[in-house]
Parts: sequence; C-alpha cells; structure tokens
Amino acid sequence: MGDETVISLENVSKCFRRYSHPIDRLKEIFLPGKHLSDEFWALKNINLEIYQGQTVGIVGRNGSGKSTLLQIIAGTLTPTTGIVKVRGRVSALLELGSGFNPEFTGRQNVFFNGKLLGLSQSEITDKFDEIAGFADIGDFIDQPVKTYSSGMFVRLAFAVAVNVEPEILIVDEALAVGDVVFQHRCMRKMRSLMDSGVTTLFVSHDSGAIKTLCNSAVMINEGKIYTSGSANSVIMQYMKLVTESELGILPTSESLTEPIHQYTVAKNQPHRRGNQKALIEKVIMLNHLGEEVGDTAIFAFNENVKLIIDLQVYTPLQGCIVGFFICDKNGNELIGSNTLEENHVIGKLEPGSKLQIEFQFDLPLRPGAYSLTVAGAENYTAMTFDWIDNAMVFQVLPPDTGKRIHAWIDIPMNVRVSTSESQIVIA
Repeated sequence: MGDETVISLENVSKCFRRYSHPIDRLKEIFLPGKHLSDEFWALKNINLEIYQGQTVGIVGRNGSGKSTLLQIIAGTLTPTTGIVKVRGRVSALLELGSGFNPEFTGRQNVFFNGKLLGLSQSEITDKFDEIAGFADIGDFIDQPVKTYSSGMFVRLAFAVAVNVEPEILIVDEALAVGDVVFQHRCMRKMRSLMDSGVTTLFVSHDSGAIKTLCNSAVMINEGKIYTSGSANSVIMQYMKLVTESELGILPTSESLTEPIHQYTVAKNQPHRRGNQKALIEKVIMLNHLGEEVGDTAIFAFNENVKLIIDLQVYTPLQGCIVGFFICDKNGNELIGSNTLEENHVIGKLEPGSKLQIEFQFDLPLRPGAYSLTVAGAENYTAMTFDWIDNAMVFQVLPPDTGKRIHAWIDIPMNVRVSTSESQIVIA
C-alpha cells in the first residue's frame, strides 16, 4: 500500500430535488421563483482520503448514501458542493444496467465501454477474448444486451470492469446477482487485482466479505461518515446500528425485563408472536469468558457460548418447551434445539412461575452474520406462547489459524511427503 492519495473528497455534499408530481418540475421551469420541490441531501460534508493500493469496504443501510458516494467518485454524478480529486483509470461496476446500451450487442458494449475507459481500439481487440472468456456467456456475446438475463448481464459487466487494467476498481453490490461459480471466479479476480496494487472500493451487505477482502472500511449513515477504521471495528459498529434499528421493533435485552405482556404484540412487535400465556422476558448470550455480549456480538470461529433465556408464566401451563434457532441471512436454520430434545422435561407451571434456561454450545459457523430466534410452547402441537425472530444478531469471525494462508475452516492435518529414497511423515 502506497502513500499516494488517489481519491480525495473535501466537504462533499449532494442534494437531490424531490417532486410530489412530475408536472411540478415543469412548473418550476416556466414559473421562476415558484418552488415545488423538497431538498434531499443524500451526502453531507464527506471528507475522505484513500491511498494507492487500499481495499476499502463501504457499508451502511439502504438509503444511507453509499451508491451516491461511489457514483461521485466514479464521475457519473457531480457533487452539489465540495471538491473531488481522483487520480487513475477508474473502472466502476455500479447498479445493474449502468454503462451498457441495451440495443447494442455484448461485443459492441465491450468496445464502447473500453473506449469510455480510455482504451484504444487495438487494446480492446487484444483483451476481447479474455473478457469474453471470463464472462462465459457463449453466443449471447453477439446478441443485444436487452435479451440478457440479469446474471448474464452482470457477468459481462464485471468481465469488462476487471479486465481493462483499472487503477481504481469500484464494485457496488453487483456480485450478488451472479451464480455461485461466477461469484467465486469474481472473488478470485478481485483478490488478484488487489494483490497487484489496484485501489478497490467495495460495497456489500456481506460483512464477512468486507472483513475478508478489505484492510479498512467506512460506514455511511444518513449521508454522513458514521465511522471509519479497520474492517472489523467498522463492521462491529455497523451490526450494532442495524441491530438497534431492528430492536426498535423488538426491545433490547435490558428492556425485555419490563412486563411486556402489557403491550399489544401484533401491533408493536411484528417479529414477535404467540398467545402470551408465558413470555420470554430476557435473552442474553455469554462468550467463552462468561461475559455478556449485549445486543450485538462478535464471536470467534467455533467459540463456546452460552444462551440464557428467562421466562415468566402468566397463565397455567400444562407443560413447557423452550428452544432456539440460529439462522443465516436467508433464514436457514443452522443450529437449534429445545429443552425437550435435550431430555429436560418441564411439567405443569402456575402463574407467577419463573424459569431460566441455559444452552451451552459451540459456533462452528463460517464467517458472516447470523440471527437468533427463541420460542416457547406447551407442547409440539400447541400454539406457541412466545416466538421472537431476530432476538439478537451476531457475527462470527474467520478462524485465526496463525498460518500465512487463510481459509474459513482450519482442521488438523496429516501430511505425507515421499521421496525415492525415504518416506517422511509429518503429523
């Protein structure tokens, strides 16, 4: 990573005008002095310096201003105020569809985009086979782009962006569209570019990808830089903000100690349901040191954790089963159990009874974000008395192997090296 600043933003702001009706835009033109629009400041006083060779992750909730920031850096938007300085050839893969003419064929769009990026006709010709091979869309390369699926489109767009020898690469969440094989190919190519010194700005909601790919990160919130620093520290702040937003629907672990049966569950807590015969009053997780992690948490790979659920009974129960699921971002249930499956049978309970249930287990999960669902019912056939989705959101870090090669999973290995003279076994 060099000391040269290749991207510099000084007090950059961007204002958009919003109109209630399309005709209002014309009325403003023909009726000077009449204002029929509202100002929306997508960016507010952004100050940012990015050095040559840096890989910077940009995170933030939808509508925070991330895409606007990247478009200003890429030169497709001009700031309302402030100074933007960019040194080097910029190759940007922004929102799906930008930069391609749908009436042109894929081949024509490759040459058109190459020229926009400053390549000569002969340079594009020399690179065309490499671009077409990377995109791997077959005969569709000579068909109009308007006939492409979204996956084919992003294949070609990414192939152009990464094969024109960029000095600055900007990728805005586009990789979520392609198939799994192509996503792996893209990630390998991006790593290769980063290793070669290409300055990269990478926007993604995949916090695991941010922490794995990026050596620093910036978090945008409501048009301002909320925080910046190491990828890990920024992701921690991002997850905390996202979880606090989610917990505007669901109370935090501290506020769950309030008598929540007084609230209307269906009205105030869409992520919570049940007949309220008993309610989960508190949900906490402890790390391997026995420390409470709060509403947002970051755990090491395979860390031993403890989940504690406090239950308050309000109506007589014939029995009680309390359990949990840990889900990935797609809602897939990865880890889960309950008191009955773990051979803890809970009998009849009277109003006023209080229970505390503890589950202790390891987290052998790949790096990424996960959510915790907790629930309780009298039995398997009865309606749940309380079910809480997203009771907590947490992160799992990649394993710290101490090796100079990095992979998501580290397992013990036996290595055998054979020669013509002897056999050596390294355990």
